[in-house]
Amino acid sequence: MTYEDLWRPLAAIYGSGEAKAIVRYVLDVRFGMSTTDVYCGKVTQLSAEDCHELQKMTDRLMKAEPVQYVLGQADFCGRTMKVGPGVLIPRPETEELCEWIVSSNEKYRAPDTFSEKETCNIRPAILDIGTGSGCIAITLSLDIPSAKVSAWDISAEALSFARLNAAALCAEVTFETQDALVPPDDTARWDIIVSNPPYICQRERTDMERNVVDHEPHQALFVPDDDPLLFYSAIARYAARSLKRDGRLYFEINPLFAGDIQTMLHEYGFTMTETRSDSFGKERFIKGVITGRKQ
Repeated sequence: MTYEDLWRPLAAIYGSGEAKAIVRYVLDVRFGMSTTDVYCGKVTQLSAEDCHELQKMTDRLMKAEPVQYVLGQADFCGRTMKVGPGVLIPRPETEELCEWIVSSNEKYRAPDTFSEKETCNIRPAILDIGTGSGCIAITLSLDIPSAKVSAWDISAEALSFARLNAAALCAEVTFETQDALVPPDDTARWDIIVSNPPYICQRERTDMERNVVDHEPHQALFVPDDDPLLFYSAIARYAARSLKRDGRLYFEINPLFAGDIQTMLHEYGFTMTETRSDSFGKERFIKGVITGRKQ
């Protein structure tokens, strides 16, 4: 097989540019080939065993299976996360959400500069709701070293991947099986709550790529057309009582409902709401602050 033999059939699914990128990514991650190696024709020098493995991977890609599932990993914030069928693949946009949270909470990032008493008082309690692969919770645990991070998901399969990722990256995260729609009766427990909940309406499926619709877990993607704020409302209601004074709620959002979500946050008592756009210029993130609550 040549490089062209590998990418050209995939072009029918992804287009030539993305097909080439996918093949180069596979050759790099699984077979250690640089771009220079690929263009110098080293694909033709693979052993018979490697050729067999590459063919099996190509067969899966031809069924529009995401390359991250084929490789069993995804890149996120400069780290490698294990993924597989049953867990949502981390997106670059979600990296931007993590970067916003970390940069907005600089006071928590240097525990070595605090006295023991100060450290105890300044350790933020962070909750990631709907953790999936654990990418958000793990990133915040590692990039805000003083934080005490917990993460919820309803999927046992997702939590299994999340625990594996946390162990592999030496991140201290407490994972719990918890339905976001039926949260516990907590009061003033968290400093930060973050969630990237299901937010794609069923009617939007026709505009989505086959590799997403056919392979990624629908419970992590879709909400009913008649209740697009299903998860946002449940999480915001929980956050309104479970965040400490001046606690912050961060969401990744469907840009179609940015205004509706902002209005909803105000109704639940959040102030100082702020929306941010992703690198594609879409309103993708929102933050709300709970003020005035006694500790």
